[in-house]
Amino acid sequence: MITTLLVANRGEIARRILRTAAAMGIGTVAVYAEGDAGAPFVTEADRAVALPGRTAAQTYLNAGALLAAAAAAGADAVHPGYGFLSERADFARAVTAAGLTWVGPPAEVIEVMGDKLAAKRLLADVGVPVLESWAVTGDGPPDLSGVPLPLIVKAAMGGGGKGMRVVAGPAELAEAVAAARREAAAAFGDGTVFLERYITDARHVEIQVLADGHGGLVHCFERECSIQRRHQKIIEECPSPAVDPGLRGRMGAAALAAAKAVGYLGAGTVEFVLEPSGDFWFLEVNTRLQVEHPVTEAVTGVDLVREQLLVAQGLPLSVTQDGLTIDGHAIEARLYAEDPAAGFLPATGTLVDWCPAPAPPCRWDAGVAAGSVVGVEFDPMLAKVIAHAPTRGEAALALALALQRSRIRGVTTNRDFLVAALRHPDFLAGRTTTSFIERSAVPLARRPSPAELRTAAIGAALAAQAAARAAAPVLATLPSGWRNTVMPPERAEYRHGRDTVVVSYARQRDGRFAVTVAGAGPAPAGAPESGEPGQDAPTDQITVHHAGDGWIEFDAGGQRHRLHVLAAGDQVWVQGPDGDVALTAVPRFPESERGEAVAGGLVAPMPGTVLAVHVGPGDTVAPGQLLMIVEAMKMEHRITAPRAGTVSEVRARPGDQVNGGDLLAVLDEAT
Repeated sequence: MITTLLVANRGEIARRILRTAAAMGIGTVAVYAEGDAGAPFVTEADRAVALPGRTAAQTYLNAGALLAAAAAAGADAVHPGYGFLSERADFARAVTAAGLTWVGPPAEVIEVMGDKLAAKRLLADVGVPVLESWAVTGDGPPDLSGVPLPLIVKAAMGGGGKGMRVVAGPAELAEAVAAARREAAAAFGDGTVFLERYITDARHVEIQVLADGHGGLVHCFERECSIQRRHQKIIEECPSPAVDPGLRGRMGAAALAAAKAVGYLGAGTVEFVLEPSGDFWFLEVNTRLQVEHPVTEAVTGVDLVREQLLVAQGLPLSVTQDGLTIDGHAIEARLYAEDPAAGFLPATGTLVDWCPAPAPPCRWDAGVAAGSVVGVEFDPMLAKVIAHAPTRGEAALALALALQRSRIRGVTTNRDFLVAALRHPDFLAGRTTTSFIERSAVPLARRPSPAELRTAAIGAALAAQAAARAAAPVLATLPSGWRNTVMPPERAEYRHGRDTVVVSYARQRDGRFAVTVAGAGPAPAGAPESGEPGQDAPTDQITVHHAGDGWIEFDAGGQRHRLHVLAAGDQVWVQGPDGDVALTAVPRFPESERGEAVAGGLVAPMPGTVLAVHVGPGDTVAPGQLLMIVEAMKMEHRITAPRAGTVSEVRARPGDQVNGGDLLAVLDEAT
């Protein structure tokens, strides 16, 4: 029996495993890198052991450090979670060689499935349909003679979209292979890649399997994970809207055949690509728990981590195929610190507010809390949010509303994009192929209406006024005859994107506020429209009913508004029924501009490491030409020329650590 389990992972998946282990009466041990010292998973374990270092290579990918932590904490078992070393056969062997229980399939199975080309050959022999693939050997690009295009370059180890590049033509191959190799080596410690036929407008459908050492082998139906950016899943669901009972039976049978052929034990996932014709093809077996496993748990009622721990202890599965049924529909959205409008680039910062909405009821598997710092060392996923409902439409709309109502402030996220995607007609109709994002034109960022922006600015200004009065209640020291006088007018100016909103307000004798707003479009119903900043604007009479504890409630234009307002420095977030509006307060007496503004300057999109510099001073470049490569969060980001011109200055060198906004190079326009 397992008595003390070390979780060789971090973030939300560490918390997820700790929760089930504790429910089974198993003591827990967390390990943490320097940057994770204050993370929630560290304090939730019974014991926690620091791993010397800050990077993934120094910590969560360091097998020796993990085994030393297990020995120091008295652990007798190791659960690898997903990512990092979860699919490394050598780590599984090292764990068992140390006398510990490995919570996962045998090392031999991981090894066979880790070689994805060998896995395809093996499964083709047992009748599982497989996509044609080609090995990449040597340092140079492979010969594409006779190979159909498009292709996809894929990492042989790991997953999560890292080490993947689509190749539309022969000229793209060399760079795609080189980039995929670098990314795979950084993420998984192995730069081996291969080529595979790429199917456009397909669906990504996978089957969850469970197997024990007593002959028990079941599949827990399918998950669809087609909505992806950068080949990484962001919305998953169970069951798939494209799979009927007949197709479900055929895909389930193929998955069980694959598991049986390799002697699988524990929880695993057999991934397929589903063509519009209904043909499906084997992609790979993930020999670990999947990020999206909660949707399967929601519709089946099976705790997959519990099944993993039972099997690792030599016990039989607690479920049979006949006992498994699909109850309703579940959808999961991955909440990332990233900017969809900037090509889904990862974002960094500190979460100054983290408050998941209590309704509609959803499962929040989060790795963060208020005050958590999102850095560049690890994956930028903040949480997985899962809605379970009787129908697919209800699940989608409940998940969208829960995300919209939640307070997530301080870091740019994909929250508004997820809400728009879940409510998009194509999504609600089940048209969820891998080309969904490109085809559906989901808004990459939410733009508040003029009326919403106006209301947010009023709420921010009045909340700031109330906070200032609470901090310095000067009226209490004034003669009583002054209490009924009109307060002097005040002014607040805010920016939202390119919009500037000016709010002027004065407290009246009857306690109401006379408020004018310029630059925010139409006024609320029943009030005249406002003008542009600096122009005369109409005056509204506003009654404030409550101001405190982060909330302000007021009447304006015949409507009652209840808003949550949070200010941190010059940043102000105002949340209403349509979501958050982020404002920047403009100081009355601004300091001089800081930073360096250079005409033609190319800047780092986010903090990271410069991997390569492909140009030098004096070079002439064409639009779209690759200038530099910056790595951040184990992903490569290409800095390309926005136009034709001549490079007049290069400030970055390979290996440099840069911050977001740092000047990398200067490009003069072509003459």
